[in-house]
Amino acid sequence: MSNFANAVRIRYEPLRSIIYSSITSQYNGVGLPFANPIRILKVTNLTNQPIFISLNAIDDHDIVAANGFFLYDYASNKSSMGGLLEQPQGDRIYVRAVATLPVMGSVYVTVVYASSV
Repeated sequence: MSNFANAVRIRYEPLRSIIYSSITSQYNGVGLPFANPIRILKVTNLTNQPIFISLNAIDDHDIVAANGFFLYDYASNKSSMGGLLEQPQGDRIYVRAVATLPVMGSVYVTVVYASSV
């Protein structure tokens, strides 16, 4: 039986999105910065073109294929020295077109964090 008084619960921040017409050759932010340290991050690209992802609006950190996604489960990696990995509070996802600008769809960012309440 679970002890709910000491349980860590999954919580979701509101879904973030950016429409295709706001995706350009320059980085644009997707929603607000993270309000919490993130345990799971999913970026879903439902546009018709691949996009670059950045966490600092300067460097390309990942690429997501058209109609594809990536999922980072930071919390699945734990060490006795460092504990759980988390994407820091205050970080933000930025996107830009790889080459051709998309003409349909949106990009969505799903954010999962842990809470004791």
